[in-house]
Amino acid sequence: MPLPSIGSFHVYILRCADNSYYIGITRKDLTARIHEHATGLYRGYTCSRRPVTLVWSHQFARLADAIARERQLKGWRREKKEALIRGDWTLLPTLARTAKKRS
Repeated sequence: MPLPSIGSFHVYILRCADNSYYIGITRKDLTARIHEHATGLYRGYTCSRRPVTLVWSHQFARLADAIARERQLKGWRREKKEALIRGDWTLLPTLARTAKKRS
């Protein structure tokens, strides 16, 4: 059954024990979803990289917006993700320009 397009959706970033980042999306209660990652309920990326820590999240009313943000974040380099996590909004455009120059 597909997810409805209107509701409450969370995009989140977890820091894993190996210092990698996992970006996910959920319609569930965010605390419950993080608990699933922390307990290894599902066999996936975070299961072998526990413990995990929630370092960033944002709530969206529309599924399309949440999916777009998740895809955007997955395409970012590590330093840009870390600037977002720190809330360093002024650095984000600089990092975007740096990435374009390297291409």
